[in-house]
Amino acid sequence: MSGVVIVGAGLAAVRTAEQLRRNGYRDPITIVGAEAHAPYDRPPLSKEMLRGEVETVALKPAAFYEDNGITLRLGCPARTVDAAAHTVTLADGEVLGYDQLVIATGLVPQRIPSFGDLDGIFVLRSLDDCVALRHRAAGARRAVVIGAGFIGCEVSASLRNSGVEVVLVEPQATPLASVLGEQVGALITRLHQDEGVDVRTGVRVDSVSGGECIESVTLSDGSVIEADLVVVGIGSRPAADWLAGSDVAVADGVVCDAVGRTSAGDVWAIGDVASWRDETGAQIRVEHWSNVAEQARTLVSAMLGSAAPAQAGVPYFWSDQYDVKIQCLGRPRTGDTVHLVEDDGRRFLAYYERDGVLVGVVGAGIPEKVRSARAKIAAGAAISEVLQPV
Repeated sequence: MSGVVIVGAGLAAVRTAEQLRRNGYRDPITIVGAEAHAPYDRPPLSKEMLRGEVETVALKPAAFYEDNGITLRLGCPARTVDAAAHTVTLADGEVLGYDQLVIATGLVPQRIPSFGDLDGIFVLRSLDDCVALRHRAAGARRAVVIGAGFIGCEVSASLRNSGVEVVLVEPQATPLASVLGEQVGALITRLHQDEGVDVRTGVRVDSVSGGECIESVTLSDGSVIEADLVVVGIGSRPAADWLAGSDVAVADGVVCDAVGRTSAGDVWAIGDVASWRDETGAQIRVEHWSNVAEQARTLVSAMLGSAAPAQAGVPYFWSDQYDVKIQCLGRPRTGDTVHLVEDDGRRFLAYYERDGVLVGVVGAGIPEKVRSARAKIAAGAAISEVLQPV
């Protein structure tokens, strides 16, 4: 028996392998990873690992894989898949047969090609990226962080905590505007400004300059920022190029049904790379750590022919910035009406209303109040009911 081959060696791969063994699957499991590292946790890379507070982010001890009969094939990415032959070919030419294939390759960070090869310009996606960036930051005076999404905001916070001057550049009106809206984005701006970050919004980076190393960044408003470190955090795209020419359909990620099944027989996809069909029939790709465990339970149940487990129902994600945990429940959109119900100048709580219904809650530094809103979001509570004074 060829067993299950999982291409990708991150959280989604580990959760899938765990669920397979937990559900009684006894045939071989092989995890294929492009990096030489055993599967590790990515969220700490922009936080504790970057700040030098932890030295390991391994998801599981080495004994876990041996004890569970899971083979790690690391340092060699998959190059092609032949769904008809049930084989995956790796970069070194090795061909792996499979009974079931799970695609869990995650994301590839976007880069800015015009920046060239100047030393001192980084993206942050991998453990090696983090180690290199941390080493450079130790001797840096001023950093320019391009992009104020979650990665850009977290990196800015970590660099400030490490004593580096930071200029955060974002073409939108506020950080996280496309995710949380401008009203809450303004509160995120305030948080960073209070910590000494120079937040530049509504502008883009036109060019970078330097000899062998980065020396300055020129913005679209003509301003020039001296910098010896640049971090590009302008988003990522699904790591699905290797599937070109295969029977696996790709459109902003690997296209799946509601349980992770792709267009090719015996091929599944999970995690950031996977676009699952939701209850409305829309294709949705969710790039949040907390989503993976639920997907793994659903996918493995479908693969093994078991009844699908109950869905969690209310999406959740978080971001640690400075001493504040920013949490989001539900599905807020930029067009929602935002009710700021608590704000002490640093911590805040905001309710998102759509068509008179509570659809999301975002809180900073108030975890218990965010958690208490889960049932109300799940029940579709009227905003008038939620806003009533106790």
